[in-house]
Amino acid sequence: MHLSQDIKPISYLKSNTAQVVSSATETQRAIYITQNGEAKVVIQDIKSFENTQNTLTLLKLIVQSENEINENKVIEQENMFQNLEEKLFHENL
Repeated sequence: MHLSQDIKPISYLKSNTAQVVSSATETQRAIYITQNGEAKVVIQDIKSFENTQNTLTLLKLIVQSENEINENKVIEQENMFQNLEEKLFHENL
């Protein structure tokens, strides 16, 4: 994080919106907007946002998988493939 460049007051955003959007897009760094000295919002380019969302989704899947392992909700690999083949076979009938 480059605090001197990435934290801007809302008044700066109001008068330099295009520049803020351009900067966020070019640098792919988030820009933190403050109001009355407190952080209020984050402006982020869409690619970085999508990457963040994809990362969160993967992390949620990992946690869910770990929970299922801990709760012994697992299926032997051979049984899983057999169940999958049966489902695929029945769908094609």
